[in-house]
Amino acid sequence: MLKRYMKPYRKYLTWAVILNFLSQWMNVFSFMALIPILNILFKIDTTTYEYIPMDIHHLNKDVLVNNGYYYINYIINTHGAFFTLIMMGIILIVMTLLKTAGYFASSAVMVPLRTGIVRDIRIQVYDKVLNLPLSFFSEERKGDIIARMSADVSVVENSITSSIDMLIRNPITLIVCFITLFGVSWQLTLFVIIILPLAGWIMGVISRKLKSQSVVAQAQWGDIMSQLDETLGGLRVIKAFIAERKMSQRFVKTNNDFRDAMNAMVIRQSSAHPMSEFLGTCVIVIVLWFGGALILNQYSPIDAAMFIFYLVILYSIITPLKEFSKAFYNIPQGLASMDRIDMILKAENHIKETEHPLPLESFEKELEFRDVSFSYIEGRPVLKHINLKVEKGKTVALVGQSGSGKSTMVDLVPRYHDVGEGALLIDGKNVKDVSIASLRSLIGNVNQDAILFNDTFYNNITFGVENATLEQVIDAAKIANAHDFIMESEKGYDTMIGDRGGRLSGGQRQRVSIARAILKNPPILILDEATSALDTESERLVQEALERLMKSRTTIAIAHRLSTIKNADEICVLYEGEIVERGTHEALIALNGYYKKLNDMQSL
Repeated sequence: MLKRYMKPYRKYLTWAVILNFLSQWMNVFSFMALIPILNILFKIDTTTYEYIPMDIHHLNKDVLVNNGYYYINYIINTHGAFFTLIMMGIILIVMTLLKTAGYFASSAVMVPLRTGIVRDIRIQVYDKVLNLPLSFFSEERKGDIIARMSADVSVVENSITSSIDMLIRNPITLIVCFITLFGVSWQLTLFVIIILPLAGWIMGVISRKLKSQSVVAQAQWGDIMSQLDETLGGLRVIKAFIAERKMSQRFVKTNNDFRDAMNAMVIRQSSAHPMSEFLGTCVIVIVLWFGGALILNQYSPIDAAMFIFYLVILYSIITPLKEFSKAFYNIPQGLASMDRIDMILKAENHIKETEHPLPLESFEKELEFRDVSFSYIEGRPVLKHINLKVEKGKTVALVGQSGSGKSTMVDLVPRYHDVGEGALLIDGKNVKDVSIASLRSLIGNVNQDAILFNDTFYNNITFGVENATLEQVIDAAKIANAHDFIMESEKGYDTMIGDRGGRLSGGQRQRVSIARAILKNPPILILDEATSALDTESERLVQEALERLMKSRTTIAIAHRLSTIKNADEICVLYEGEIVERGTHEALIALNGYYKKLNDMQSL
């Protein structure tokens, strides 16, 4: 995972490694100052040291230690033991200051890396969501997608990126400490290396189940977010059917499942620290026994002060090992969340663009469905062998019962879905061979459910149109019969319209969306039941706006209200995915078929 996101932050990583190495060596040197302090205080070492000349050929640990003790003894003899003790204490303070400064600097330099990786994941997920086809979101719950973008990314931040410090600092600590331990006593260190893996194996056994528990907990959180989303979107229905108690019981059950999953996971996590504390103490005691046996031997390779230094350094190893044990719990939890995020990031986008798309700068001639078939699920076709030509400047209407394939048919034009069989052509070019951006730039949409954003009137109308002037926006709003009610709002075109346009009526929302389409000025217009959800007065105003919008444009209109498409150049009647009738309004009435039946029902 780090390999995927680390590249832009390599300089921070390099500095963190350098600063951690400096900090850890300062740590060792600060503890090394304890040895002469102990010898001075307790008069352990009574050896007389002679100075050994130092050169490049005779420079080793024994010479450096000997000469160090020589100078300390010289200072003791010259200035007294108490003065020497003060000097050694000052050296210890300076070393500790340098160590803690390096520790702080190494942590500070990692902050941009940690926060940057999380930011990159969020942006990557958001961009992927924008580019995935609509079919992906019909199969996934919106609440679960939101949970993956919020809660799962937060878990990755808290577990994995917060462990990056540990993944850098602790190995460096272990390397420096083990080098020091081998320098003090290779026999003791070999003994430690034999017993430490045993403690690590015990921690590994305990932590293996956590990743699966994390997956369960995060899935439960996705259920909670989905229920919240459904509740907020369906409050009107819940209240109308007096279903508050039922929804509450359903939410309580989901919450209880989430709590149970979290309980199991947190209890296991909480065992990490005490377990590592206990195992660390066991290791120290065993080493104490073994080292004591060496010191009590008359041929002991180390003295008592050096053994205390050895134990101090060994105890320094216990802290990074504890952090490793904590990471054994945290990192699997983060990886489980990353797996859920990857379900979005690695989702396949079937709407692919060719490497060298054909140019499509304008619409000149016709849009053609050539023997087009399509199905969402293999073996269950939604459209069957559709053949239709829509000439430039003409209006073609699609009518038929719900589920007959009208919306699916118009969704194929901007490539929200790809044609299964046959071809969809614009001016003779297959839409699969042109760039998606150039194709969609020629198309304007006005849908039954006017989709607006929690922004101003101005920003909603100019959505997707660069550098539009206020005059152009006002002209578009006037054509859409929207200017008057916009000017009556408190701040005019700078008025916020609320979440999904919640502060507007259905007719007002629809007219704002029509103004947006007018400003885009597309040559091809798709109207998906644009007036079906409106009252008579709003429908009249919207219909007027649509008629102005449709002038000189190629239009494909879906309509349940046949009165709105009587003047269409051609009306196609769809039934179970097939065009069963086509012609003008008068011709279809005279045909006395399915369209006449629909018309008579609406007249009644």
